[in-house]
This record gives sequence, structure tokens and C-alpha cells, in this order.
Amino acid sequence: MLKIYGIKNCNSMKKAFDLLTELGLSYEFHDYKKQGIDVETVKTWLDALGQDVVLNKKGTTWRKLSEEEQQTALASEENLLTVLTTHTSLIKRPVLETSSGFIAGFDEVAYRSLNK
Repeated sequence: MLKIYGIKNCNSMKKAFDLLTELGLSYEFHDYKKQGIDVETVKTWLDALGQDVVLNKKGTTWRKLSEEEQQTALASEENLLTVLTTHTSLIKRPVLETSSGFIAGFDEVAYRSLNK
């Protein structure tokens, strides 16, 4: 079964939910704003996708961090894991866990290919 991670009130999440439903794909939703997210899960994403994919530098949360906080976050994987699990809005949404890996961000083509 697919597992989708994110927060409920997000346009990208809504698109993902709608498309998964349209494709008839069942999924489990993990709302990390309400449920939190553990370091092991985020580390798995970083290992699989890389920091540039997982860390959302375009959002307001990243821009609200001071230059020093941003540099500290990027200084080591340990620091980055702490920042991502503390400020979950810094994680690109959604993260979709499939049987063959992860898809970060809403990617309609990749989602449609799951139905083949």
C-alpha cells in the first residue's frame, strides 16, 4: 500500500490526494504536522532522494530562518535531520512511499505511472 506524508492543508497534498483517488489507488496518510515525523524516516528520505529534493528551500519556513540557522542546518546531516523533524514545513510535500521507493513533491506523471 502507498503511504503519503505531508500536511492536510496544502495545495500539493490536495492534488496528490485527488489524483490517487482518481486512479483508484488506496493510501495511508501520515500528517506530520499533527503526528510528527521520526528521524529514521527523514534519514531514509535523505538517503534515497538527497538533501536537495527533501529540503524545501522555496517555502516561507526556510526564508524565515536566519542566515546563520540556514548555514547550521546545512552544516551536517545530523543538523539537517534536527531541523527537518523540528520544522516539518521544511520537508517538500508530499512524500509518497511506494513499493519501489519515494516520490517527493507532486509529480503527476510519476503518480500516473503507479497505476500501470
